[in-house]
Amino acid sequence: MPEEIKTSDSAVSDHKKIRIGWFTFSCCEDNTIVLTEIMNDHWQEWKKLFDFRHVNVLKSKNVLDELDIAFIEGAIASDEHAEKLKKIRSVSKKLVAVGACAIIGMPAGQRNFFNEEQKKEIDFLLMRFSAMPKVLRVADVVKIDAEVPGCPMEPEVFLTAVNKLVGELSNNT
Repeated sequence: MPEEIKTSDSAVSDHKKIRIGWFTFSCCEDNTIVLTEIMNDHWQEWKKLFDFRHVNVLKSKNVLDELDIAFIEGAIASDEHAEKLKKIRSVSKKLVAVGACAIIGMPAGQRNFFNEEQKKEIDFLLMRFSAMPKVLRVADVVKIDAEVPGCPMEPEVFLTAVNKLVGELSNNT
């Protein structure tokens, strides 16, 4: 059973919830699935602590404004991805790269290692989806504050990272 999120009174003082965003780029979205599974055990405490501002898997009306923590899953494969990621970073106090694609660019970035013949075979796809010539890690585009490795991530590692971030944010208020 994953560990419980630890909260201090200052984390939720004056009913100020920690604003969360979860964003997915080029990946299989396995970490999103793990997140929803973790919520089975933590929803009651999280709904008091977190304001889920932008989490497509949870809601249809999302807001991209000031975030305390932005979780980024997936590699960056297009200029559109890079611009959106820069926007997310600009409105986030903390940004967390989640999963192998976000942290090391793989396996989403396998095409980075294709030979010239293989690259020619996928040129039409790169053009069709306005893809960059090379897939990037999140840290290649913006500063990250934390990483949660795995493909998929381990729930305990994610919860430990969240606990640490909640503590840091609580100490800064």
